Amino acid sequence: MKTRIDPLSVAAMVVTVVSISATAPLTAAGSASPLAMAFWRNCLGFAVLGPFLLLLRHRQVVRVARGERALLRREQWRPLVFGFLAATALALHFAAFMTSTRLTSVAMSTALVATQPVWQALIAAGQGARTSRRTWAGLTLSVIGAAAAAGLDIESGGTALLGDLLALAGALAQAGYTALSERSRADVSTPLYSTFTSLVCGTELLLVCWLADIPLTGFDRATQWSLLGLLVLPQLLGLGALNFALGRTSATTMSILLLLETPVAALTAWWLMDQHIKPATIPGLLLIIAGVTIVLTSSNKEKAAAQQDTYHPEIPPYPAHAPYTPQPLPTPSHLTLRHNPEHDPRVDWASYHETPTVKFTYHGAGAFDTMHLRRPHFPEDEPEP
Repeated sequence: MKTRIDPLSVAAMVVTVVSISATAPLTAAGSASPLAMAFWRNCLGFAVLGPFLLLLRHRQVVRVARGERALLRREQWRPLVFGFLAATALALHFAAFMTSTRLTSVAMSTALVATQPVWQALIAAGQGARTSRRTWAGLTLSVIGAAAAAGLDIESGGTALLGDLLALAGALAQAGYTALSERSRADVSTPLYSTFTSLVCGTELLLVCWLADIPLTGFDRATQWSLLGLLVLPQLLGLGALNFALGRTSATTMSILLLLETPVAALTAWWLMDQHIKPATIPGLLLIIAGVTIVLTSSNKEKAAAQQDTYHPEIPPYPAHAPYTPQPLPTPSHLTLRHNPEHDPRVDWASYHETPTVKFTYHGAGAFDTMHLRRPHFPEDEPEP
């Protein structure tokens, strides 16, 4: 992918960081229950983006409506089971993270939930993935930074420590959402997966609010403006600018830039809510950001090394381009299958390539935050364009 750093790309990156950074301050500024705000945040996002996603598969929807095919194929049921688990992890992330913004400072909440790549690396290591020393060094820095920053909350007492633990739980839930999505997204289209997980996530949050007798209406004006801001800024504007920026830069670069969410969110909370940052927590927050940056950069290098490990030395390297061998045109009197015993099979292998899957998630976009770039899969009853 060509990287084009032009003024338009820089503007898209700035809009992405600022829009996503508004998530925690807007949640903390509302007076309604965080679970109710999490439900409406997910519900409003689905109401706006759900129909658009379904339009991307309008031909399949028409065939289902006419009874020409089933809504789900047989091979899609098993991936959707993992999609259901991923949506449950997403609901836990919304509930934990949005609640943490009320119990601890916005800076601590955003910094701790930004450790999602750290937990994702630990999940990959638990699954047997090779982890470099650089990654472990980043993990160590993040843990030390989190412990140093949360130590002051332990001394101060109150609900701040509970907010820190909920923010870490939100990061862990988001990492679980990403890991489970990788098991589901291979055989399920993006619109179907996004719509399904959003429906499940919203339904689960609605059920929790109903069981806990949390009111979903009657909000004051400040909460209504907060919900509108959550819909417009991180959900629509942030997601749109993020998708535009990802077409011009790498996912690793955007992930590192999104770590600026912590200072931007802290400044926003100071401006809107007069929420000051404790000077003693700044070194711990910086260590968290540095550790996550190391993990993000090292994971990119590990993927490149893993691709090199798949090279087999007994197979000669592929040619830079497939050699063209002119073949005689068949005549009407001799229409047979062409067979060339001297044809190199590596030419066919070189012509086949598949773009690897790129997973990019952040806590502001809900079920619509996953970029899935891979070789397109066309069903058997639909011709390949």
